[in-house]
Amino acid sequence: MNWTSTIGRMLGYDDVSRIDSARVSFGSAWAHAQPALVVFGSAGLAALSVWFYLRWQARGHRPTRLILATLRSLALILLLLILADPMLELVFVSQPKPVLWLLLDGSDSMSIPDELPSHERDALAKAVDLSGYQATTPRDGERPARADYAKALLAKKDRNLVTRLLENFRLRAFTFAETEGVRALSLADSSNVQNGAALARDWRTTGSVTALGDAFEDLARKHATDNLAGVLVVSDFDQNAGTAPLVAAKKLGVPVFTVGVGPLTAVDLSVDLLAPPTMKKTESSTVNVTVRQRELDNATVHVRLFAHQPGEMTDGEPARTLVGEKIVTITGSSEQIEFPYTPELTGRFIFTAEVDPVEGEVVTQNNKAEREVKIIDDFLRLMFVEYEPTWEWRFVKEVFHRDKLVGTRGFRTFIRSADPVVRETNELFLPSLTLPRSQFFENDVIFLGDMPTSALSTRFCEMTKEFVSQFGGGLVVMAGPRFGPGQLAETPLADMLPVVVDPDAKRRDDKEFRLALTPIASQYDFMRLGQSDQDNLKGWNNMGKLAWFQPVRRMEAKGTQVLAEHPTEKCVDGKTPQPLIAIRQYGRGEVIYLGFNEMWRLRRLYGEEYYRRFWGQLIHRLGLSHALGSHKRFVIRTDKQQYRADDQVLVTVEAYDKEFQPLDEKDVPDRRLTAELLRPDRDSDGNRSHIFGIPQLKPGVFETRVPVFSGGEYRLRVTDPIANEVAEINFDVANVSIERRNPVRNVSLQKNIAAETNGKSYDLSEVDRFADEFKPPRLRETSIEILPLWSTWLTFGTVIGLLMVEWVIRKLVNLA
Repeated sequence: MNWTSTIGRMLGYDDVSRIDSARVSFGSAWAHAQPALVVFGSAGLAALSVWFYLRWQARGHRPTRLILATLRSLALILLLLILADPMLELVFVSQPKPVLWLLLDGSDSMSIPDELPSHERDALAKAVDLSGYQATTPRDGERPARADYAKALLAKKDRNLVTRLLENFRLRAFTFAETEGVRALSLADSSNVQNGAALARDWRTTGSVTALGDAFEDLARKHATDNLAGVLVVSDFDQNAGTAPLVAAKKLGVPVFTVGVGPLTAVDLSVDLLAPPTMKKTESSTVNVTVRQRELDNATVHVRLFAHQPGEMTDGEPARTLVGEKIVTITGSSEQIEFPYTPELTGRFIFTAEVDPVEGEVVTQNNKAEREVKIIDDFLRLMFVEYEPTWEWRFVKEVFHRDKLVGTRGFRTFIRSADPVVRETNELFLPSLTLPRSQFFENDVIFLGDMPTSALSTRFCEMTKEFVSQFGGGLVVMAGPRFGPGQLAETPLADMLPVVVDPDAKRRDDKEFRLALTPIASQYDFMRLGQSDQDNLKGWNNMGKLAWFQPVRRMEAKGTQVLAEHPTEKCVDGKTPQPLIAIRQYGRGEVIYLGFNEMWRLRRLYGEEYYRRFWGQLIHRLGLSHALGSHKRFVIRTDKQQYRADDQVLVTVEAYDKEFQPLDEKDVPDRRLTAELLRPDRDSDGNRSHIFGIPQLKPGVFETRVPVFSGGEYRLRVTDPIANEVAEINFDVANVSIERRNPVRNVSLQKNIAAETNGKSYDLSEVDRFADEFKPPRLRETSIEILPLWSTWLTFGTVIGLLMVEWVIRKLVNLA
C-alpha cells in the first residue's frame, strides 16, 4: 500500500507524490508564543498526579497507585494540549489532473436539420453512432439536426469521448445560448456517475443568438483556474452577436480546440436590400437588391420588390404594393438589380425584396430582406454662422440651395460682418444668433465658421450645447485663418469639440501638405468620396496640397475618432499627429471638427462631384439622425427596433412645449400621455388596438413598458397634448430567430480561433482523436494542509478511555 497516496486521498487530493514535511504547532495564542508553558504545564500535572496518589491515596499497592498516577497524568496532559489547540501541518507535492472546459453551443442554429449528401450523412452518422442515440432521435422522415449528431457523439457507448476525457482531465462542461455568458452543465446522472449521456440530456439548443465571444469572456472572468489546460468548443460558429470571439479567446490564455458542426456548403439563395434611409416625395430614387447564391451557378431567379406602410393590413396581411419584379440569371456569386422608385406618399415605408426558394434549400429566411425608409415632404434646416463670406460659405450655400432635401427654404445664415439692414430684410440671412428657442431648435445642422469670442454670446453657446446633446442636432466646426478655433477655448462650446483647442495657437502656413486619411475614415460615409478605394483616393487627391491648418493641443479623450490628420506635424505630446478632420458623439448628437475651411478644393478638377458627395453625406448623417424641424419637440423612441415574442418594449417619449421647454405632467390631461398600440393580430376580444397611459419619469421624459406577445409589425401612436397631433413609431416582433439565416458552418472563424490560440480544428468525425492527441503536462502543485489534532474522535476517545481505565482500576483496588 502506498501510504502517501492514501493519506492524500483521505485529505481530498489526487495524485500526491510525496510529503515534504510534517510538524506539530499550537494554535492557541499563549501556547504558540511560549511552547515551554506546555512542557512545564505537562510536567507539573504529572507531578501533581503522582503526589496525589502517593501522598493522599494510602490504599492499594504502590505499583498500582503509580499506574493510576500515570493514567491521571496522561488524561490531564491531554486536556492541557486541547487547550493549547495542537495542529498538524503537512506539506505535500501533488500532480493533479489538468482542467479542461467543454463549451457547447446552445443557440438555435444547432437545431437546423441540414440537407447533407447521402455519403456524408452516412459517414457522419457512423462516426458518432447516431443509430445508438435514442433520446432525441428524429421521427421517421425527418433529418437529424446539427445538435443530434453532436449529442450522439457525447452519448456513444464505444470509446466514449467524455469518459476518456474524464480519465485525463478534471472536465467541466458549459453551454452558451445568449449574450449573458455561460451556464454550467451537469456531467452526472441520477446515480451520480459522470458520463456523456447525462451531458447530452442537459444540453439544450434554444438560444436566440450565437455570442461565442461573450461566452469566452464570461469563462475568463468568472471561472478562471490556474490549472486550465484548454477549451474544447463544439459549435457551428455562426457568430452573430456580442464580443468578437478571436479577441476574447486569446484572453483565456490556453489553447482553444474547435469542433465544427454543420455543412461546409449548401444550396442557398440570399437577398440583401440597400435603400436610402430617407426619400423625398415625388423625387426619383434607386433601391438596390443584391441576390447571392451558393451551389446554384447560372440559376434563374424571380426577384420582387414590394413596399408597404407599417400597420396597413389587408385580410390580416401587410397591404404591399409591387414596386417591380425582374427575372435574372446569376452568373457569379451575386447579382445586383436596380429598381427605380418615385414615392407618392409620405411616412414610414417597409421595402421588402424576396426570391422564391429553390429545391434543396434548408434555410429560407434569408430569401427575404427588409429595410425601413422614411419618405418626407419636409426639408433639412441648416444654419451657417460665419464672420464674413468665405469660399466655403459660398460653395456650401450653392450646393445646398440645389439639394432636394434642403433647398432655398432650408439654408439660413448669420454673417457677423453683414450690413444689419441686409440681415433684417434678406430672408437668406438671420437677424441674430440668439433666435427664440422655438426657431433655434427647429434647425437640424449648425455650421460654425471662423468667429471671434466676442461674437459668440453665452446664450447662443448654451442653446447650441442643448441642441446637440438633448435634441440630437449636428454641429460642424470649421477652423478659419482669421480667428481660429482657439477663440472657442473660453466659451461653453469648448468641451463639445473633438479636440482640445489652444487659445494662443496661430495658423501654420510655413509649408504645403496633403492631408492623410486614417484607417477608420472608411467607416464613415461622408469620408467615402467614391464607390471603390481607387475612386475614393482619386477624390481626396483632387484636393491637391493645402496651404495651412490650425493646430490644436490634443484630441479630446472621450469618444473622438480622427478621420484625417497632418502627415508630419504633431500635437503638444510630440507623438500624436495633428487632427484635421475629427468626429465625436456628444449626447444624442455629433460634433465634427475641420482644422481648415478649404474643402472647396474638392471642386478643383471635377466640379461638384466629390464636393457635393462629401457635404451631402455629412448633412444626411447629422440631420437625418433625428426628427426634423419642429418635430424634435415631441419624439417617441423604443429601446430596440426589433423584439421577440414575450419581450417588454420600453417606450420613451421626449416631450417639450412650443418653446422647447420640458413638458411637465401637470400640463398634461390625467398627468400622463395617451398612447395607442396597434397589434398585427386580434386579442381574445377581437381588438387590435390597446389604449394605455405613459406616466412621467422626469420633466420632459415620459416612459413605460409594454408587453408584446405575437410576431409582426406594431404601430405605436402617442398624442401630442400641445399640438393636439398624433406622433407614431413602428417596430417589429420577430418569431423566427436570426440563427436561421445562415445555412453553413463558419469554417473560417472555427479555424482562426484554433490557430490564434495554438489549438487545433476538428470535425465531428475527427474529434475522437482529441483525447489521444492532447496530452498536456501535469503541473506540480505544493499544498499545505493544517489538521487540528484536538477536535478529533481519536483525542476524545483517548481522554475518555484513560479516565475509564483509571476508574475501573480504582474500583478494583477499592479507591473509588
